[in-house]
Amino acid sequence: MTIDLSTMPGCSAHLLDSVGRKDMNFFRNRYVLGLTGVAGIGGFLFGYDTGVISGALLYIRDEFPAVKDNLFLQETIVSMALLGAILGAAGGGWINDAYGRKKSTLLADVMFALGSLVMCAAAGPYILILGRLFVGLGVGIASVTAPVYIAEAAPSEIRGGLVSTNVLMITGGQFFSYLVNIGFTEVPGTWRWMLGVAAVPAVIQFVLMLFLPESPRWLYRKDEKAKAIAVLEQIYESGRLEEEVDLLASSSMHEFQSNCTGSYLDIFRSKELRLAFCAGAGLQAFQQFTGINTVMYYSPTIVQMAGFTSNRSALLLSLIIAGMNASGTIVGIYLIDRCGRRRLALTSLAGVVLSLVILAMAFILQSSSSLCGSLFSGSCQGVLGWFAVGGLALYIAFFSPGMGPVPWAVNSEIYPEAYRGMCGGMSATVNWISNLIVAQTFLSIVGWVGTGPTFLIIAGIAVMAFIFVALYVPETKGLSFEQVELLWKERAWGNQGSHESLLGTAP
Repeated sequence: MTIDLSTMPGCSAHLLDSVGRKDMNFFRNRYVLGLTGVAGIGGFLFGYDTGVISGALLYIRDEFPAVKDNLFLQETIVSMALLGAILGAAGGGWINDAYGRKKSTLLADVMFALGSLVMCAAAGPYILILGRLFVGLGVGIASVTAPVYIAEAAPSEIRGGLVSTNVLMITGGQFFSYLVNIGFTEVPGTWRWMLGVAAVPAVIQFVLMLFLPESPRWLYRKDEKAKAIAVLEQIYESGRLEEEVDLLASSSMHEFQSNCTGSYLDIFRSKELRLAFCAGAGLQAFQQFTGINTVMYYSPTIVQMAGFTSNRSALLLSLIIAGMNASGTIVGIYLIDRCGRRRLALTSLAGVVLSLVILAMAFILQSSSSLCGSLFSGSCQGVLGWFAVGGLALYIAFFSPGMGPVPWAVNSEIYPEAYRGMCGGMSATVNWISNLIVAQTFLSIVGWVGTGPTFLIIAGIAVMAFIFVALYVPETKGLSFEQVELLWKERAWGNQGSHESLLGTAP
């Protein structure tokens, strides 16, 4: 459904002009890129701390016999960061709205640094688990804060690409963690270096953030208009600056007239907020249930399941997969503001379904030795092994440009000002809960039904995700925050709701 802005009373000409703007000159604005780069360090830490544990755990088991003989303790060391991320994301939304994006980032950095140092110095597994909890809290807060901070400083026509830069930092952090795992294998203290080195970028971001401003939209909403305009002057030229300030003033006036205080209950009371939250949270859930962290957490295991039993071969192939994930995100940055969020997600999911079916069939044929013998010579297992790895690579090639960045980009822009932190935090919490469910159940499901059928189940979920996006996720490409809010008003109440919202009287 689209909004015909030209028919809406009170809709100004500059609002119409901003819909079709294709000016990409803002990518040459060093101020915008600087804000994005510094905020993206949180994404890098997000990716690094969730990826590095896969290699570190090998050496933690060697140092602590209690861990080596206790699978539950191993799972707890890995999953405690996910539990921390759930708590951090749940509280991070409120912290964002109450204290601002800048202070939330600084708090996340404190958690990252503290957790890294606690893990590095851990004398036993339970201290290590405590450090993982601290790091997880930082990951959860950063997963809410960085996309919102970037989105609120970004021009609407390149907002998707700039928010997707944070996703690139996440995938880059995961790739770097694989390199660190390989690089520190011969260094004394191996796992302590692997886990402790994450304190360095956390300290760097903390120092840099001290010199950066708060989000201009948060400042304006908190009635610090002069500071907000001073930030916007660094981003926009004079003509565009006036337009952006007018939009902020209009949005602020609407909140005042609506007595909008930003309560969690409002999210479920308001029809348009429910629609927006369901779309955002649904995207975050499907991002996880379509298997991305199954692939990233267990790629060495999947590669070994495919017949590559050597640890070194499995790690190297997994490193290539992680590199493809980061490279695919770069493609997503290029496409998201050109093709649009919805089309990119649908194309991505179509490819994900295809690649998961290929992956599933490779494992099913591999396990059917009698069928395999009738089709191939003695090299059947090797051929099907490479077929499985090819399906894995194809999966990453389709997933990373679309369903990787799109859920984060959409969630950074679909909520009204007063609810952006809260809804973003709740949606990120859904992502982390889904992540934890996938991480904790994948190997068990493989044990129950087999590897091939497990990937067919994930393919079926991807089909459901395609239908969900087609039905419930609107296109927000190039729209201002105010236009996105009108879009949800129209979806909830029809044209009448859109007209009334312009006058500050929407139900």
